[in-house]
Amino acid sequence: MENNELISKLKAIIKPYIQDEDAFKNLSEDTDFVKDLKINSANLVDIILDIEDEFDIRLENADMEKMLDVKSAMAIVNTKLAG
Repeated sequence: MENNELISKLKAIIKPYIQDEDAFKNLSEDTDFVKDLKINSANLVDIILDIEDEFDIRLENADMEKMLDVKSAMAIVNTKLAG
């Protein structure tokens, strides 16, 4: 999947949970879900569940622990889609 398409899909998933609108507007691969977007841990779980549904993949606990920023989310989704 193209990076732009993937980022666009991730943005749609993340948007309801963000607490920092300015950071969301400037979202990039380096954006951290907790530090930059101020997403709490409960909402991070919701985002992970939404990602699983959107891409029809299953994430293991090890994947979830690594999914802290946009870049790692993209890498995990791409790996799951390829596998």
